[in-house]
Amino acid sequence: MNPNVAVITLGVRDLARARSFYNEGLGWPIQQEDHNWVCFILGDGSSALALYPWDALAEDARVSADGTGFRGVTLAYNARSEERVDEVLAEAERVGGKIVKRAERTSWGGYGGYFADPRALSV
Repeated sequence: MNPNVAVITLGVRDLARARSFYNEGLGWPIQQEDHNWVCFILGDGSSALALYPWDALAEDARVSADGTGFRGVTLAYNARSEERVDEVLAEAERVGGKIVKRAERTSWGGYGGYFADPRALSV
């Protein structure tokens, strides 16, 4: 199997808010959208991030829409410097993201932190 992820789909409670966070806040260009979904091309176009209504995505996957806490998914942004990591976290926070772990040196020799997007804040 080719180790590739074509689309990462996030179920969101507030599509307009999530769309605004990624598009207007983080500046990600929209590739396609419709009344109930939006898709952003990532990197060189080999993968994409899609946003879809939470309940509809759960229904499509045939799982319960009632869930709490960590869902076992993270998205990584690799930066060239510690300064850039700090800038990325600050940018996300400035546009409504919540810093859940401030950047720090990692056990594997890197430097990183975590932020949650606004959709995670309303869950």
